[in-house]
Amino acid sequence: MLTPERQQKIIDLVLQNEIVKLQELVDITGASESTIRRDLSQLEEENKLKRVHGGAAKLHQKGEEPSILEKSSINLDAKTIIAGAAAGLVKDGDCIFLDAGTTTYQMIPFLAGKRIIVVTNGFAHIQSLMDKGISTYIVGGFMKNKTGAIIGRKATESLEAYNFDKAFIGANGVHLKSGYTTPDPEEAAVKSLAMKLAQAAYVLADESKINEVTFSKVGALKEAVIITNHMDPDLIPAYEEKTTIMVVTNK
Repeated sequence: MLTPERQQKIIDLVLQNEIVKLQELVDITGASESTIRRDLSQLEEENKLKRVHGGAAKLHQKGEEPSILEKSSINLDAKTIIAGAAAGLVKDGDCIFLDAGTTTYQMIPFLAGKRIIVVTNGFAHIQSLMDKGISTYIVGGFMKNKTGAIIGRKATESLEAYNFDKAFIGANGVHLKSGYTTPDPEEAAVKSLAMKLAQAAYVLADESKINEVTFSKVGALKEAVIITNHMDPDLIPAYEEKTTIMVVTNK
């Protein structure tokens, strides 16, 4: 089987099955494991698929955005682990930005009792922050019904009034070439500005977001530290050339 034919077969299998194991690709194509690994690396570079532990997976649609209810139940254990580690970086006296999103929302219980100021564009965050007695400022602007994120020109204008010690940002995609991405350009603008206004920025992304690319760029990898629950060991050196990675577990 010629290389183009083999690689198209790999793409077709991933599109049909969402996730395909490495051994399945070896068996179906008749190629060696090392050849398939090279194919997967090349196809990943071309944004045709993403490598996962033990195989390859389909990339999500660039403009796809689940609702906050859908996102809140996905990878909840991983999000909680990431959120706990992120909250551990917050010190008394910090002024922080807490981005809209389900992983940043999970940080709030871990922030209880800290003497901090929070600025957020997450409508869903407000009641929880109040319940924990945390001093909170709300960004003004247009609220998206689907995710509860406050976005738009008014949001970026009000955000410019602040400076942060740390910003904690959610992302739908984290990719070596494309950096941090999210489906909505207006939401991307808020995230990007918050990162620039912070002395230190952190992107909270569970393993399902790694090597994903969505429609709108938030920033380059170097602009934030990545906090995740898992990353393929083969990928870590390439990411570490561009930024700092915190891989956290519940062990």
